[in-house]
Amino acid sequence: MVDLKTAEQIEQMRAAGQVVAAALTAVQKEAAVGVSLRELDAVAREVLRDAGAVSLFEGYQPGFATRPFSGVICTSVNDAVLHGLPSDLRLADGDLLNVDCGASVDGWCADSATSFVVGTPRTEDLELIETTEQALAAGIAAAVPGARLGDVGAAIGEIGRRAGLGTNLDFGGHGIGRRMHEEPHVPNGGRAGRGLKLRPGHVIAIEPWFWHGPGSVYVIDDDGWTLRSSDRTRGAHAEHTVAVTPEGPQVLTAR
Repeated sequence: MVDLKTAEQIEQMRAAGQVVAAALTAVQKEAAVGVSLRELDAVAREVLRDAGAVSLFEGYQPGFATRPFSGVICTSVNDAVLHGLPSDLRLADGDLLNVDCGASVDGWCADSATSFVVGTPRTEDLELIETTEQALAAGIAAAVPGARLGDVGAAIGEIGRRAGLGTNLDFGGHGIGRRMHEEPHVPNGGRAGRGLKLRPGHVIAIEPWFWHGPGSVYVIDDDGWTLRSSDRTRGAHAEHTVAVTPEGPQVLTAR
C-alpha cells in the first residue's frame, strides 16, 4: 500500500531532510586526503545528534545483509557505489566517494546521497558525477501529478543510456515516510506511461547510480554490505527525497 502524506506531514519530512542535507554538507567539507571513513561517520553522527535526529541506517538489517549496519552514513569509495560501511580506510588523492545518509525527526524520515572527488579529480569521474546528477534532476522533473512511476525511471534510464553508462535495476529508489523504505520501488529504468499514477502526497526517494562503462554486475564484499562493480569500474550515486505536490515536485533534502 502506498500512503499519501498531508502537506503538514511533508513539512515534517522536510525538517528531517534538512538535517540529512546538513550532515552531507558537513561530511563533504571534512572529506580530505588522509581522513578515514570512520572519522566522516563521526562528523555526520554529530550533526544528527545536535539536531535530535535518529539515524535510519545504524542497526538496519535488510534481507540481503549478513549483519546490522554499523554507521550513520554509507561511505562507498571508487568501485564501491552503494552501502559502503564506514571503516578505518583513509581517503587517497583522487578517490571518488559516494555518501548516503538517512535520518528521522519526530518519526518522519528523509534520505539523500551525493558523490564527489577527494583531492585531484579525474575528468571521467567528474563527468560521471555530472551525468548522475543530471539523471536525478530528470527523475525529479518527471515526478509530477498525473505522471506514472515508469516516467521517472524512463527519464533516469535515458540519461544513463545516452552517456553509455552501466546501471542495475536491483537497487533503486523507494517510497519514504514513517519508514525509510516504503512502497513503491522506484527503478532507475523502465517504460514511460507504466506503473503507479503519481498523486499529490506521494513522497519518494529518487536515487540513480551508475558505473563507468556498460557493465551492470555487482558483488557484495565480505562485510555483507559494500556493493561494488564486479569489473572494478568506478561508480557514482545521487539521491533526493521528493514530494509530489500540486505545484510540482519538491525536493525535501535540498542542500
